[in-house]
Amino acid sequence: MTRLPDDQVRSRIPEGWWYDGGAIRKEFTFQGFRPAIAFINRIADAAHAARHHPELLNNYNRVVVVLTTHDEGGVTERDLDLADAIESVVEPQET
Repeated sequence: MTRLPDDQVRSRIPEGWWYDGGAIRKEFTFQGFRPAIAFINRIADAAHAARHHPELLNNYNRVVVVLTTHDEGGVTERDLDLADAIESVVEPQET
């Protein structure tokens, strides 16, 4: 997988994610700690299936997901695909 050009990342990034030139990120907010951890567990299943693992930051009811392909020095197709997979495991009340 090769690093994607910035314009290609920006055109394909899922809604609500932001791009800082080296990674894509999104913050999700939940009703409490347990729903946040349940979301992390769903992300873990998607990441394991994709064989690509995000950086996850949890602070009580917030989860920040950061995706980058370190070996390529930036965002690749794998990151965009995993972002889409993560979006598919978000439950309706989660943002």
